[in-house]
Amino acid sequence: MSAPAQPGSPPAGLRKGATRHDHIVEDIRSFIVDGRWPPGFQLPVETDLAERYGVSRMTMNKALGQLAREGFLVRRKKSGTQVAQPRAESAVVAIADIRDEVRRSGRAHRFHLLARRARPGREEDALLLGDAPGSREVLWLQGLHLADDHPFCFETRLINPDAAEGAKEQDFADLAPGAWLLGAVPWSVASHRVRAVNATAAEAKLLELEVGEACLEIVRRTQAAGDWVTGVRLLYPGSEHQLVANFGPDAGGGPSRG
Repeated sequence: MSAPAQPGSPPAGLRKGATRHDHIVEDIRSFIVDGRWPPGFQLPVETDLAERYGVSRMTMNKALGQLAREGFLVRRKKSGTQVAQPRAESAVVAIADIRDEVRRSGRAHRFHLLARRARPGREEDALLLGDAPGSREVLWLQGLHLADDHPFCFETRLINPDAAEGAKEQDFADLAPGAWLLGAVPWSVASHRVRAVNATAAEAKLLELEVGEACLEIVRRTQAAGDWVTGVRLLYPGSEHQLVANFGPDAGGGPSRG
């Protein structure tokens, strides 16, 4: 492991009048950018870094926090601070397989099923479906997508067994429901809602985040033959995910031409 530069010897190019905070941020950033600390590199604990730089733990914490906000570091309660992986991307208007999102970042995907139950529809299901499904039976699932055994995405999903033939026979212990649906069930209409949210205590625990940390929420609904197929809420740590969209000059809100 390469050690950070010693206090009192700021890296070349550090601007005149820089504070110790600036010194730490620019020093660690340079270790990441030039590849000496590759993606996934585990940083020393905060107290050790503070001692090496000759600063208080508070100063060190603020410097690491800034680098995390800039996307260079990922800080987790259980596993400490690591150099961030390249941010995973998903298209705004496409239905992507989360396995592919993880694999494109060079990591191994694993799905951990947390809960699965068949139950009657409830009014609260309207949050995922837009409308309550009535009294018909739905399949409700929750699971955690992992990238190299680190939390990547928390999934809550409803499946309509009447529209998704064979869903009730799937245990989804090894194959994530989204991947199964993409391969087994055709759909004709999809809608997305994307927003930034703050992690609740339960969500933060699952995703190994601080309570209230920024997350990216995607709520997606699909339909086929006029009936709903699935509604899903995907919650990603904001530091590890971004959305992309490709569009042309005529993609604005003007009238379409047939």
